[in-house]
Amino acid sequence: MEFIVKHNAPESARGACQIITVGQARKLSPSGQRVDKASKGYLSAILKRGDMEAKLGQTLLLSSVPGLAVQRVLLVGCGKESDMNERGFSRVINAIAGALAASGAREAEFYADEIKLKGRDLAWKIRHSALLLSNSEYHFDQLKSGKQERRKGLRKLGFNIARGEAAKARSAIAEASAISAGMELARDLGNLPANVCTPAYLARQARQLAKGDKRVRLNVLEEADMKRLKMGSLLSVSAGSRQPAKLITLEYRGAAAKQQPIALVGKGVTFDTGGISLKPGAAMDEMKFDMCGAASVLGTLKAVSQLQLPINVVGIVPATENMPDGLATKPGDIVSSMSGQTIEILNTDAEGRLILCDALTYADKFKPCCVIDIATLTGACIVALGKIPSAVLGNDRALIDDLIKCGEQIEDKIWELPLWDEYQDQIKSNFADMANIGGRDAGTITAACFLSRFTKTYKWAHLDIAGTAWKSGEDKGATGRPVPLLTQYLLSQVK
Repeated sequence: MEFIVKHNAPESARGACQIITVGQARKLSPSGQRVDKASKGYLSAILKRGDMEAKLGQTLLLSSVPGLAVQRVLLVGCGKESDMNERGFSRVINAIAGALAASGAREAEFYADEIKLKGRDLAWKIRHSALLLSNSEYHFDQLKSGKQERRKGLRKLGFNIARGEAAKARSAIAEASAISAGMELARDLGNLPANVCTPAYLARQARQLAKGDKRVRLNVLEEADMKRLKMGSLLSVSAGSRQPAKLITLEYRGAAAKQQPIALVGKGVTFDTGGISLKPGAAMDEMKFDMCGAASVLGTLKAVSQLQLPINVVGIVPATENMPDGLATKPGDIVSSMSGQTIEILNTDAEGRLILCDALTYADKFKPCCVIDIATLTGACIVALGKIPSAVLGNDRALIDDLIKCGEQIEDKIWELPLWDEYQDQIKSNFADMANIGGRDAGTITAACFLSRFTKTYKWAHLDIAGTAWKSGEDKGATGRPVPLLTQYLLSQVK
């Protein structure tokens, strides 16, 4: 979808569709009032007649309005101005997306700044609108035969604004387009089945990213390389799989070499059976989404590359399957990590932390200013927080606060859980330096406690995206989160 900036008078609009917002008491927006005047009261007459109450998200499509050159006018209800918030704004944009898709209009014009939203400027409204509209167009049918022809939807939307705001608007559109592209890549990777999206496939996708930008350098470690680096924890997970593990590193160099990079480490378990600690069969197909942390790292790097940000970023993806083969790791086995610390594996289904710990140790070689790991790590996170925010834990107050603020800015929310030393006792082992599980209580926190033992040399934050990386049910599919959060964080570091 293409987004452009326009400055024409509302009453002189041409094209397929003009979007007019209507507030409380059926009050037309300023542009709507001008359009109404040009139509000699046609819009206000419809509202007075009661055809539309202007409830939040209500729409009414009008064709061939007298006195106007535009083919359609879409009226959209915004409800009470005092009740409008970010969630309400999103409902309005999603309603617009649905109405335009049903209308068949190929282009439209929108006055986003006329929706009053406290604390949000024009740039935010444009960027958020563009993100939601782009995401509404996403569909995944690459693997279907006999594809049904989809109705052609919206292809161009013009944001009608004052001329003095053009530069700000274009910057917001560029950011939204890049984030949408990153989310699309992350969603595609997540939605692919595990027999297609293998560790080797992720490595090939990383190679495609590196090919498209000379500032990006790719390095892929094979299992022999990992063995030489003594990554016994990561290799313990891949031991039962016939798909060789890969450790994928993408270095984006947009700033001076002396600038310390921000490292993003994404869990890439392309399918998780649980290993010998086999999962129940119900919904196991959704374990193809266990690599969504890796997908979000690749998606974020795509967004960074498209925006050509003047920043250094390292993306690290430990990629493997977790399978119950005869060579698979068994509960009670003890392995040695790259850091030299030993781990008693009490449950092979707690495998994400086993691959992340070696990747987090490996990240130290890049001398990062901070490290953020992203993982569909614990079902306990969904029990604690549901499917609205991701969880964040870490060892640096400023980093966590920055991430929370960025999540609020781009509506990709996260919520902090405690990482107190008292929880560390739960992962004690009688036979090794630590166990890989800490019992039923506080599962998300004890998983982070495990990871914290490999992050003592740098600032670190952990994002548990188990509840937000994909949806189940009728809308089953990857969400592309937290690409918006991660990209917003990198943008904030540039600015």
